[in-house]
Amino acid sequence: MIHNNLHPTYLPLQYGRYALFLLLAVNLLNYIDRQILYAVFPLIKKDFHLSDTALGFLGSAFMVCYMFSAPLLGWLGDRMSRVRLAAQGLVVWSLATAASGLAPGYAALLTARSTVGIGEASFGTVSPGLLADFFPRESLGRILSCFYLAIPVGSALGYLLGGVLGQTLGWHAAFLMVGVPGLLLAVPLRLLREPARGGKDAAVHALHQGGVKSYIALFKNRAFIWNTLAMAAMTFALGGLAQWVPTFLFREHGLNVARANTLFGGITVLAGITGTLAGGWLGDYFQKKHGRGYLTVSGWGFIAGAPITAYAIYTPSLSGCLTAMFFAEFFLFLNTGPLNTVIVNVTQPEMRAMAFAVNIFFIHALGDACSPTILGWISDLHGLRNALLLTPVAILLAAFFCLICSRFVEEGS
Repeated sequence: MIHNNLHPTYLPLQYGRYALFLLLAVNLLNYIDRQILYAVFPLIKKDFHLSDTALGFLGSAFMVCYMFSAPLLGWLGDRMSRVRLAAQGLVVWSLATAASGLAPGYAALLTARSTVGIGEASFGTVSPGLLADFFPRESLGRILSCFYLAIPVGSALGYLLGGVLGQTLGWHAAFLMVGVPGLLLAVPLRLLREPARGGKDAAVHALHQGGVKSYIALFKNRAFIWNTLAMAAMTFALGGLAQWVPTFLFREHGLNVARANTLFGGITVLAGITGTLAGGWLGDYFQKKHGRGYLTVSGWGFIAGAPITAYAIYTPSLSGCLTAMFFAEFFLFLNTGPLNTVIVNVTQPEMRAMAFAVNIFFIHALGDACSPTILGWISDLHGLRNALLLTPVAILLAAFFCLICSRFVEEGS
């Protein structure tokens, strides 16, 4: 039986675990379909004779559509069935991913990738708040860390599938083959039962919220603003590395497309799983000791990750690069659960979809919507190695924003 938000249900913990498993599976496809583009960058560049700037814009166009559609979809997510919105988005981005494999030229590929961004935004705005309503507040750091394991695992699978399929069957086939599974998962996602917003201690007020007033309230929330800026700086760095490191290994270290993506994918999945889970557990642990626990973990993770990232890019040694890249990604992924949990903790249940929508808009507008093109432009002028050195600077900026944010969280702002 399908439940909408007008008649929310209070669901047992066992059903919450099923919801976590299903939403994690969908989120895996989210990142597989997103990252597979970057695995086949060298093949697309060769076929369409593109500059690095044009190549990077394929990633930026996805993020521009993702971030501009997120506020509207977040507003809808606070007023209609979140399950239905997420399932519809899954169908849209899966079809658009498959359509990328049929693209005869750059313009068609650009259009398809832009449409993927719209579909994924509908899922991204509602899924964290939806998942939060299945579990108690004190376990959210670990729950969201499990959910966001999809980032490293899905990204790694995107690199692996893109590298292997692209090398053997061509990049067109790679897009076609990864687009199909999403259509199959759309059915169980649509049938997922809707929990009460905010759990048993919050009524459903979404239909009565004023859209403009809700957004104004978010912009007055200083903890939310500084946390979003920290995530934007992190996203700038992580997005730039995700899109360009496989190509960096191809150009600077002489690896072929399949091997470059296999190695980077393996590093990403190992560093991502360990870093994301460690961040969730450490965040929950320190949060019990003081109200700044999540931000403490994130801030120190950024400080540790910045010099390691710089070394990974600068060293001429392949083994040194790969080893350092593992630890750089570990410290970046350490922040995924804690920073997303901060959003849940500093916003009201009835406007969390809006909060994540606004967060999505700004972290991508200031982050990976512009970083691929900026790094591509610098690469055309000064080489890819020099372009990537911009990423550790962004990581240090994220640490600074976490420090500022912790003041307002501690004050309860």
